[in-house]
This record gives sequence, C-alpha cells and structure tokens, in this order.
Amino acid sequence: MKLKYLLAAAVLTVCTGHVAAQGVVVNQTVSEQEILAAQQGWCTALLDIGAAYQQDGHTAAQSLADAVIDAAYAYQMGAVLFKPTLTVNPQTFRTTREGALSYFVGGNESFPKDTGFALKGWTECVAENAAIFIAGNTATTMGKVHFTDSDGKVTSVDKTWGYVMDDTGALRIMLHHSSLEYQGG
Repeated sequence: MKLKYLLAAAVLTVCTGHVAAQGVVVNQTVSEQEILAAQQGWCTALLDIGAAYQQDGHTAAQSLADAVIDAAYAYQMGAVLFKPTLTVNPQTFRTTREGALSYFVGGNESFPKDTGFALKGWTECVAENAAIFIAGNTATTMGKVHFTDSDGKVTSVDKTWGYVMDDTGALRIMLHHSSLEYQGG
C-alpha cells in the first residue's frame, strides 16, 4: 500500500514540477541595478582597453581585453550570439571567444578585416536603454550606446544585450547585437 502512495506522489511531482527542496534555495533573479552596472562596466572596460592601447601598446590592450571577455561574456557557458557593429560576411557573427577578442583589439590573421573597435580612441561610452526585460536569471535590454571619439564626435549604435546569471551569480552577456543607426532619407 505504501508503494502505491509513493508512486502516486512521484507521478504528481513529475506532472506538476513541484519538488520539496532540501537545502538552500538561491535566488538567481537579475535586478535592474545589476544590468545597469553590467552596461556601465562594459563601457568602462571598452575605454580602459583603448587607454591601455594608447599607453602601453597592443599587447597590453589584448591582455586586458582577454580578461574583460572572460569576465563579461558567457563564452565559457557556450556560444555567445554576438553580432558586432562593424563586421561583414563571412565573419559577421562572433560566436567564439577568439572572434570577439579579434573584434575588440584586431591583430588576428583569422579575422583580417578587424582593426580593433576598442582601439579607436573612444573617450566616452554611455548606454541608454529603451527597454529592459527581466525573466528570472536572464535579462534582455534594447537601446542605444553612444561613443565619443577624441575629436568630440559622437557615434550612436542600436544595441541589444542579453544577459544570463551564471552559477556563481555573475551576470554574463550571452547575446550582443549592435548596428549603426539607420540614416534613411
């Protein structure tokens, strides 16, 4: 008789998806503040990579970009859906860490058209969200990022970022789409 009740409870658990948790339950919900901090961190890192290049050369910029990609992106979790602003076919999408690094600092023979987006002498980077969507341990943002160069010229791009919180609670970019603003007539 006891087995019958245990089987019924097991079937109910499978069908409803409810399980009595034992141990600690960790809330992995992303907050808006974490998203804003991640965006500011991305902008700061981009400027820092450029500054490292200006002060100490390409090797220093690449070393910093390596660390930034490992800390900010989710390549260690799998492919990242990265479509940078200034890429062309057949290398439009950068689903690998190597492709992302090349986009930011160039110098990779496998990506001969990359000149290093982070090395362009940006002096300011500001993210401006049109909307933020949060669903548990993931979030998606859409808006603009404004880059100011050393002459004061501002370049604005349309930006979509998707974030996932990893097992350590770190927010990582798993989707990054960027395109120049449409200048239609």
